[in-house]
Amino acid sequence: MAVGGGDADGWVCMMVAAGACWWWLSVVVAVNCETKRKMNTTPKGCETKRKRRGGKQAVGGAHLRPTSAADHHNVSGQNDAVDFFFKSRGLHALFTQIESDPMAVVYAKKRDGRLDEIGRTEVIMNNLNPAWIGKISIAFQFEIVQPLLFRVYDVDTKYHNIPVKMLKLEDQDFLGEASCVLSEIVTKQNRTLTLKLHNNYGLRVSRNFGILSVHAEETVASKSAVEIAFRCSYLQNVDLFSKSDPFLRISRIVESGNSVPIYKTEVINNNLNPIWRPITLSMQQFVSKENPLIIECFDFNTSGNHVLMGFSISVISKIQKSVGDLEKLHQERTGATFMLPSTQRGHDKVLKSQLFVEKFVEQEQYSFLDYISSGFELNFMVAVDFTASNGNPRNPNSLHYIDPSGRLNSYQQAITEIGEVIQFYDSDRRFPAWGFGGKTFDGTVSHCFNLNGRAGSFEVDGVEGIMAAYASALNNVSLAGPTLFGQVINTAARIAGQSLSYDRSKYFVLLIITDGVLTDLQETKDALVRASDLPLSILIVGVGGADFTQMEILDADNGRRLESSTDRVATRDIVQFVPMREVHSGQISVVQALLEELPGQFLTYMRCRDIKPLNVQMAQTCA
Repeated sequence: MAVGGGDADGWVCMMVAAGACWWWLSVVVAVNCETKRKMNTTPKGCETKRKRRGGKQAVGGAHLRPTSAADHHNVSGQNDAVDFFFKSRGLHALFTQIESDPMAVVYAKKRDGRLDEIGRTEVIMNNLNPAWIGKISIAFQFEIVQPLLFRVYDVDTKYHNIPVKMLKLEDQDFLGEASCVLSEIVTKQNRTLTLKLHNNYGLRVSRNFGILSVHAEETVASKSAVEIAFRCSYLQNVDLFSKSDPFLRISRIVESGNSVPIYKTEVINNNLNPIWRPITLSMQQFVSKENPLIIECFDFNTSGNHVLMGFSISVISKIQKSVGDLEKLHQERTGATFMLPSTQRGHDKVLKSQLFVEKFVEQEQYSFLDYISSGFELNFMVAVDFTASNGNPRNPNSLHYIDPSGRLNSYQQAITEIGEVIQFYDSDRRFPAWGFGGKTFDGTVSHCFNLNGRAGSFEVDGVEGIMAAYASALNNVSLAGPTLFGQVINTAARIAGQSLSYDRSKYFVLLIITDGVLTDLQETKDALVRASDLPLSILIVGVGGADFTQMEILDADNGRRLESSTDRVATRDIVQFVPMREVHSGQISVVQALLEELPGQFLTYMRCRDIKPLNVQMAQTCA
């Protein structure tokens, strides 16, 4: 963590790293820590510890920050943190003025309650308002909630010759701790979050343990991108009556050895020597120039069963290519030979087909965090399927069954996990919530009714409000049908469209949770094509065991954009679909699967319309 200064405050600083589909973001976080004057560190009966000025390997801070005049006059004030430390152990302190030698330690809180230490700052000698300089790297993942814990310690003089990484924390004096979620920091317009330090003994005491301020700055590396143009030659013809319709899929290899798709090109019809439009890959997508990528070439089939035409790169195969390798291909004007994977290891077939890089340009772009920290928001909306195919909610086999034990059904799980992530990007946390396919209070079947049952308001307060409205609706709405998306999508699109007239800093995210096969597929496609021009993304979760082939069509991950009934093509892909059964299989997280494309969809919309972060707009206006 990196640290900056402030009156009567100290700062710690962190580097938060960014990467691909996890959307890590390289961020510098500064923590400002006012630890309060330490009046004594010596219990009765012990010799007074003498603090030394200077320091060795573990000590940082070449100069001390001046304290305020009040600090100089208030030499007899009591340090609540240290006083509590001794009294909790049945000891009494002698109050003589001795300042602390503070060090901050940063932890990540895991879902199972474990604390993983991320890093430590250096020690600042004799300073109550430390300005730590050392940087700590953190991987910020947009798709999940990342709780952080900050602990501040006073390092004993006898340990000053020991590197900070080797210090035993149980041998140091604990001065206080604070916690937050990483998203809370990066969504602040000034990227600074101030927290109160408190004790960690579980006792409710009204004592002042100081403050901790966290400041985030994105590194230049995470804003880097490359524009690449690909072409292929001598592709295999796998079609019987015409030539192949090829498209490329690029995936990034993650630490587990699995691959995560990060980009698909457009489909080139009837061509064995295709030239694709240039694509742009961000540093968040490819992580580093050295990270291996998989580039696959498919023949497009309208059924969605695309035939693999070539396989150029994988961790185990004979050919690996990274962004750095692609740059070299461009510089040397050479091609990479495709290989056709075999079920038998080591028997991949070398093809005549080759991949060429026609263009390779490095550039810097405004990042997702540039927009978010300048005041842009993601406004969350939810639509829940109330069709009869879900089953009677009172039956434990129903997809809508509310378990008295508190175990969440698939609808509740999707609402909670997605809502808990996106809520940090929505300032007022008032979320529109609808139901569709249910018979409402007046006895008519509605395909877009307010989940809270109120005629004049469709908004609820927070994720808890959505959950409460959903549970209430199950008692007041009869399940009916059929499954229609059109009205819900049009309602969300209308809200997104109206926002453009007064605020272009809002981007809307509609979560649709459904169990069934669409009855209005073409109407839904028409609505999605119209909505592709608006600041809107749509996340679809499929629950139950239905055939979700139609949802895959809406997702447009086959390399071909949606077309309306009037042959209008969607300006961009705004849909992401995942069936919950795949999530339950343990292969993926529902949050990761649904949200991995959202930052990219957001950026595509902003860049296509030349919408800049608010602070950039203000600077250009003033200029």
